[in-house]
Amino acid sequence: MIKRNAAAPAKPISAAQAASLVKSGDWLDYGTSLCQPDVFDKALALRVDELANVKIRSCLSMKPRAIIEGDAEGRAFHLFSWHFSGYDRKKHDAGRTHYMPLNLGEVPDYYRRFLAPVDVVIFKCCPADENGYFNFSASNLWHSAAMERAKIVIVEVVENNPYVYGTGNAVHMSEVDYIIEGDAQLPTELPNPPPTEIDRAVARQIAAEINDGDCLQIGIGGMPNAVCLSLLESGVKNLGVHTEMMTDGILALYKDGRVTGSKKQINTGKIVYTFGLGSRDFYNSLDRNHDFECWPVDYTNPPNIIMQNDNVISINNTTQIDLQGQAASETDGHRHISGTGGQLQFVRGAYASKNGKSFICLSSTYDKKGERKSRIVLDLTKANIVTTPRSDVMYVVTEFGMVNLKGKSVAERALALISIAHPDFREELERQAYEHRMIPRGVTF
Repeated sequence: MIKRNAAAPAKPISAAQAASLVKSGDWLDYGTSLCQPDVFDKALALRVDELANVKIRSCLSMKPRAIIEGDAEGRAFHLFSWHFSGYDRKKHDAGRTHYMPLNLGEVPDYYRRFLAPVDVVIFKCCPADENGYFNFSASNLWHSAAMERAKIVIVEVVENNPYVYGTGNAVHMSEVDYIIEGDAQLPTELPNPPPTEIDRAVARQIAAEINDGDCLQIGIGGMPNAVCLSLLESGVKNLGVHTEMMTDGILALYKDGRVTGSKKQINTGKIVYTFGLGSRDFYNSLDRNHDFECWPVDYTNPPNIIMQNDNVISINNTTQIDLQGQAASETDGHRHISGTGGQLQFVRGAYASKNGKSFICLSSTYDKKGERKSRIVLDLTKANIVTTPRSDVMYVVTEFGMVNLKGKSVAERALALISIAHPDFREELERQAYEHRMIPRGVTF
């Protein structure tokens, strides 16, 4: 930890003065989603002709970053992301954003053990409360760890982010060097498109496996959130939540009285998460609501903590799975799409939980340049990254069914996955499996 002079109060400065503290070659940290700065970002972008090789760590950029938009050739600024949003993905395709591999729950440890001190940390925060703490809002993650390792700490104060309770979800003014005034923008909403019929078909199967008192982790995407809608149509009650991402789907279950947390073994009665994105109503519902607790990601995501709750249900998307059960959830060949996030940690944590279950869900097909392709394949696309190894995958769900791969041989896995592939691809997949001796001839299961 870098020691600060607690006797020296945080100094109010302008965004331009804050940006002037950045030097060529510096590492900066912009944080995640709701914590990413805006007025500082714009002020720094104005120095594009003065700086070179400034590297900025970030995660889930929810709006365009001025430093990237104003530096098309990448001479001054380079963005390094722990997890891609749609914007980050587009900028990666243009060579302006770069991915950092991880297990999301380990990132605070990366800052404390493996990364050099950050030159400047600049996070958007709520105004100081009565105890002198600047709240991170619905975005805790590794922000405290990054600030501990920073040479200069700046907070960009905004009025409109929700004030969110949770352990370690703030920085005290004695640990801050400079304060700048933010703008009046409302927090960026994450659109929630209505679920497709395929989403609903997958969700109904998973919802049927969820019982009273189970503890949910819901990943990002249409299918996991469709599970929440299916649960609203069921009679399930007394659900708990210990998750990475807080979503509108979980909020709907809470508002309907389905989530009480009364059966949880840790954080009983509380909805625990590390970051949240959603609608305007979502942010208003989190604001100063004691039922919700935003914790650092090294509390929400490690399997040894997840497993302390019984009956953990982990629900996550993938984009491709091979006949042995390897799930590739973050790339399309060399093109990076999203990130590892917490998928693997929650798959492992759910398995280790008493009576826990993990579900990897996907549509059976996708369209590429007008051609329908199977997401269940003999071999993963060349250069695809395995997010969840075959040894960890439990339930796999498509609109055509659900299979459990635990304890199954390669042959049994191949046959099981073929059975939930789109019918138009099953014959070809079975032929490929026999040709490559995945399925031995003369053996029945």
